[in-house]
Amino acid sequence: MTRRGAHNAAESPETLPPLALYIHVPWCVRKCPYCDFNSHALGASQQPPETAYVAALLADLDGDLALVQGRKVVSIFIGGGTPSLLSAEAYARLFAGLRERLRFADDIEITLEANPGTFEQARFEGYRRVGINRLSMGVQSFHAAQLEALGRIHSGEEAVSAMVQARRAGFDNINLDLMHGLPGQTPALALADIEQALTLDPSHLSWYQLTLEPNTEFFSHPPTLPDEEHLWDIQDAGHALIESAGLRRYEISAYARPERQARHNLNYWRFGDYLGIGAGAHGKLTMPAPDNGFGIERRWKTRQPEAYLRRANDPRGFIAGRQRLEPEALALEFSMNALRLVDGVAIEDWQNHTGRALSELESRLHDARARGLLEVSESRFQATPQGLLFLNDLLVSIDEA
Repeated sequence: MTRRGAHNAAESPETLPPLALYIHVPWCVRKCPYCDFNSHALGASQQPPETAYVAALLADLDGDLALVQGRKVVSIFIGGGTPSLLSAEAYARLFAGLRERLRFADDIEITLEANPGTFEQARFEGYRRVGINRLSMGVQSFHAAQLEALGRIHSGEEAVSAMVQARRAGFDNINLDLMHGLPGQTPALALADIEQALTLDPSHLSWYQLTLEPNTEFFSHPPTLPDEEHLWDIQDAGHALIESAGLRRYEISAYARPERQARHNLNYWRFGDYLGIGAGAHGKLTMPAPDNGFGIERRWKTRQPEAYLRRANDPRGFIAGRQRLEPEALALEFSMNALRLVDGVAIEDWQNHTGRALSELESRLHDARARGLLEVSESRFQATPQGLLFLNDLLVSIDEA
């Protein structure tokens, strides 16, 4: 039975930001030493409890439905962990339940993160059949030494094969994730990874530098990474190489062919709303405020997979925490997303989302412009190429305004 319902007129969907759905699958075969996501190693011989997890995901969504009735979902992103550890049959049950509860946009983008390993490749056709229409493959590198250093369990050859198999399965919208600044990686090796990726003709390329995040093995036991001079060389040459192949940079670490930008990610950067279901998933929702306006709430779910599964029968539900964004926090919250975009943000949009006039930031923006971090025109403002490299410095200017 459908769980859709009428939306209160005061909360008309037309007055709210676009709505997306993020689904988290927390298991992987092996935890990578650089990964700070909520992922939990199963080992090669274990299978995730997919029947129980799908039921828990739908129960989790049921707890949030009252907040989004009447709104269409424009994109779905299934991240992890390794979502391709779940079978196509599990996703068929999940999507049947999602369609009973939510309205999907006619042109909805549905992305699944996938491991390029042989086991996952065998499932691509089933994923496409259940409605997933975009794959994001975590290649990271095509070179054996770098893959080993990163703890990846696929080979460069398997990554190439995965692209072939994905296209045979009917996927024509595929992102490849590549990393640079890796242990033992020279500029030549980093550019060779890009060249190999480009021969596979992805519609989207995410290319980002390895960072040592807290609570990771690499943070506790740092590997030897390329020096700063080599990192600058890699970035300059890599950007030029990717764009020469016809993929335009539209976000700090993202490049796409025309009309192939990741719509789900664009919704994040443009401060859209999103539900988050699954162990440790985060969401952001615009909801009515007591003054008949709207407020923004961030909420997150129980993190540990075992505890999350137990919450399916717990009257407390899946919520682990929630936070209302105070009006004074909106300028930074919106800017730290919107200024990741190469084209920046329209001044009108910034003012509508933050409730502030840009003129209030004039003295701080003048400083950012003087330092070469920001460009401001009559209608929009955006980070310069230098500002994209030092985005945190630019955000400090806005936060202190």
